[in-house]
Amino acid sequence: MIDYDQDTESGEQGRVGFDFRGFLFKALNWWRLIVFCVGVALVIAYFINVRKQSIYKLESLISVENDTNPFFTANTSISFNWGGVSGKVGKVMTSIKTRNHNELVVDSLQYYMNYLQQGKYYMMDVYTAAPFTVTIDKNKGQLLGTPISITFVSDDSYEISVEFSGSTAGLQRYSDKYKFATKITPGLFKQTFKLGESVRLPFFSGTIEVREGSVIKKGDVYFIQFLNFDSVVNSYKNSINIQAPSKSVASVLELSLTGTNKSKIVDYLNATSAILSRTELERKNLYATNTIRFIDSSLNTADADVRRATEMMNQFRQKNKVFDVTEEMVATNEKLKLLDTERELENSKLKYLNSLENYLRTKTDYTQIAAPTSVGIQEGNIVSSVGKITALAIERQNLEYTTKEESVLFKELDRRIDSEKNVLLETIQATKSTINGQLTNIAQRIVRLESELSSLPEDQQEFLKIERTLSMSQEAYDVYLSKRGEAAIVKAANVSDIVVIDEAKDIGNGPIGPKKSLNYMMALMVGFFSPMFLIFVIYLLDNTIHGSDEVEKLSKIPILGLIGKYYYKNNLVVSEKPKSAVAESFRAIRSSLQFIYKQQTHEKGRTLMVTSSVSGEGKTFCSINMATVYALSGKKTILLGMDLRKPKIFGDFNIDNEKGIVNYLIGDASLEEVTHHSHIDNLDVIPSGPIPPNPSELLMSDTFKNLISNLREQYDIIVLDTPPLGLVTDALELSNYADASLFIVRLDYTKKGMLSLVNAKYRAGELKNIYYILNFYKHKTNHNYGYGYGYGYGYGYGYGVYGNAYHERDKNTLWSKVKRLYRRL
Repeated sequence: MIDYDQDTESGEQGRVGFDFRGFLFKALNWWRLIVFCVGVALVIAYFINVRKQSIYKLESLISVENDTNPFFTANTSISFNWGGVSGKVGKVMTSIKTRNHNELVVDSLQYYMNYLQQGKYYMMDVYTAAPFTVTIDKNKGQLLGTPISITFVSDDSYEISVEFSGSTAGLQRYSDKYKFATKITPGLFKQTFKLGESVRLPFFSGTIEVREGSVIKKGDVYFIQFLNFDSVVNSYKNSINIQAPSKSVASVLELSLTGTNKSKIVDYLNATSAILSRTELERKNLYATNTIRFIDSSLNTADADVRRATEMMNQFRQKNKVFDVTEEMVATNEKLKLLDTERELENSKLKYLNSLENYLRTKTDYTQIAAPTSVGIQEGNIVSSVGKITALAIERQNLEYTTKEESVLFKELDRRIDSEKNVLLETIQATKSTINGQLTNIAQRIVRLESELSSLPEDQQEFLKIERTLSMSQEAYDVYLSKRGEAAIVKAANVSDIVVIDEAKDIGNGPIGPKKSLNYMMALMVGFFSPMFLIFVIYLLDNTIHGSDEVEKLSKIPILGLIGKYYYKNNLVVSEKPKSAVAESFRAIRSSLQFIYKQQTHEKGRTLMVTSSVSGEGKTFCSINMATVYALSGKKTILLGMDLRKPKIFGDFNIDNEKGIVNYLIGDASLEEVTHHSHIDNLDVIPSGPIPPNPSELLMSDTFKNLISNLREQYDIIVLDTPPLGLVTDALELSNYADASLFIVRLDYTKKGMLSLVNAKYRAGELKNIYYILNFYKHKTNHNYGYGYGYGYGYGYGYGVYGNAYHERDKNTLWSKVKRLYRRL
């Protein structure tokens, strides 16, 4: 509710302020609603907590190590450049979140198949706690989504049952992840099978066996549920987290996963580490494998050369006799052997470089390059460049699983690969030129040595030539065989760079969710603030008067008295309950009025007008009891029913309304005929009489003026029960005859705007000697006065056209009872 501080003398509206104290007491008045909402919210939070599955979180630690091999020594002729740990951590973190990696893990653990058991509120994933295992036929389709019931009917048999609602069912074949639909018979399917028996059904194919160490109990019911493979992979891909727990040790990574079954979390984390380690080792061995493949092809060629040279030597010896060669010729021949071996080595290098150059110019996949050291190339630039290109190519290949092709990451990698490739091609050209120069020099030296042997007989020259060829082929074969052995040892000794420091394990960790205490706290907040917000909205929209402090803010007209809230069967409270607090309230008002009347000069009977803004505010109730309190004090009092539009007062005095003041004003009856003596001493009553068509005109007549004058001569107090001031103008006409006017304000009922109407007429001089009476007062509503009693009555006016302006309110309707209960709150 917003208070408007008003200057009632000038009519100017002041600043707007929020009455926080009023809002606080309004909220306290609705404490039952607040307690009820908080209780409901806590009950809802309780059912949410008990119906949600517990969520657990487990972790494991892995380390990304430097590329090392225990068999690398200073004497090892083959080297593999795998790079260091820099950048590898990021690759591992990326790999963990790739679909390809998670597909391998899900497929290895078969997490697309759930073992379920019905709990109190939900289906529980029992996983390895199920006493049986299911081995599916991956080449057959399995029912997706719908749980398949497994009921054990004996120690060695079980019943499969499924409820089908339609004629088709969705299946998935897990060998190639193909999804399709199949026709089934709608309704309940049931069939019994033996444990270990192969099951072949349109919607399920597999074998169910007893889990090792488990015991089957007759009557136990379990369920198996097959899920969409891609959905399961995507779920784990989004759920698994990897991060560096410490910035100081960047090579150590923490894997974490949340779920409802701790055993499944443990297996998934450990399988993730194992598959990641295996994949990394395969990537690491790829370079060595390519080198061994290249050496094998060269070894086959060398073996063929040895065989051919050996056969030539055997044929020569069969045709020729054995002869001796001088030591000088033998020495020359040995030199030729060395030169031939050196030429063969350089030719191998040249062949490798030509092959590498062609590969770089024609291929785009650079992961298949063999190590240059496999053919004896020790050029540092070539070895380094080949290693870098291979590493970048593998990095690009891994990035394809997680990044779109148009990403800038691919462009950056391609730029680095092209840059390194151009450098390598230039180095190859320079190295080839050097090798060609060496080959020319070797050829010249061979020519000189061969000229020295030309003096020998032809058979001896041929023998030495065959011997050199055989020796050179054998030596080349031995070199390749040695290098292959080295490469095989290096590959076999390789270990993965991914090392598990702390594997995942269930050590009894408690659940991390649901946050039961948080749910209860949220319930308290929602349960408290929701009704508070509702009360706040109602309070802002409320424009009724609730206390004397509001009346004092809205008007300068003084408050003459308060009448408490009191429920009674009729309006004669002062007469029938003279010792009640309400009766004392009217006596207090009488005393205040006596002080006002003493200030007036005339000595004749005093008139008192009682009015209000609208109906239902207690105007008639106050009129009857004010007349009664004066009569009981010995004053000769008369009560006039001046509400000509809706006669009311006759009912409480058990008199009829056939004749009243209307009949007197139109000359249809005398004053004595319309005056009734009540059962209360000194109190006479004149009812309104029949409803006239022109009530305002009757009140403005000279007859009514003369009537008031006559009554002043006969009575001490004349009480006028008038129509509501806010509905019709009759009360303004009657105010001209009133020595004092009482404006009834019913708390929690009268609108604030009605006081503006009274203020305007008071400032204009249309209302004089007017005072407020606060009716239906409750002590908890106000802090300026202290009455704790009240009363009840029923009276109603409505807004409408003349002749049908007032409508009797049905006091016994359900809606009226609800509104009365609301007002009591």
